[in-house]
Amino acid sequence: MEPAQIPQHVIDRVVRRRGRLHAFKSLDAARTALLVVDLQVHFMREGSPSEIPHARAIVPTVNRLAGALRAAGGHVVWVVSTYGPEADRNWANLDTILGEEAAAVFRAGLSEGAEGHAIWPALDARDGDPVVHKNRFGGFIGSQGRLERVLHDLGVDTVLVVGTVTNVCCETTAREAAAYDFKTVMISDANGGRSAEEDAWTYAVCLASYGDVMTADEALERLVPPAH
Repeated sequence: MEPAQIPQHVIDRVVRRRGRLHAFKSLDAARTALLVVDLQVHFMREGSPSEIPHARAIVPTVNRLAGALRAAGGHVVWVVSTYGPEADRNWANLDTILGEEAAAVFRAGLSEGAEGHAIWPALDARDGDPVVHKNRFGGFIGSQGRLERVLHDLGVDTVLVVGTVTNVCCETTAREAAAYDFKTVMISDANGGRSAEEDAWTYAVCLASYGDVMTADEALERLVPPAH
């Protein structure tokens, strides 16, 4: 998939309004978490009913971000969709939104214990990383507040959002993060969506309205490790 290009008129408007393109000049590594959203087998396995092929392509970049952030004193948090097997993890509206048959497939693939629920094995997930379950598209509301508590317990005030699908769970999680007063950055080469066009408009709204959008390299260049 071609890289997403934010429309120039949106970039121009942002620069006129705040005097620069990027909201955040530096990122305190110790207070920064990489939020890895829904990079699970159900979305990434070839032939899956919810397959997002571009999600597989971003894996090396996500791993590079995770390694660099850990090395600089930051954190990696895995946010995973979990829609069962317990009935209270169901989201009833899915039957209307997706249709009953598709919703049943979605829930079955993303029930805890199902093969599709697992984090994609090529990702650098480590035993000490928090894993937060959600049963809505957004990681904050969908985890009933657990994600916010985990981040506050880690001393985090900045999140880098990566994962899939860019304009569904990643965008919703990013909007919620900003609403909860976290400095929010969507990483444009570490989100996997269905098309460059859809991704571009997601990044445009984020950049102009509630957060920042950077490439992985741009974010890593701004990381400030703890002073020794």
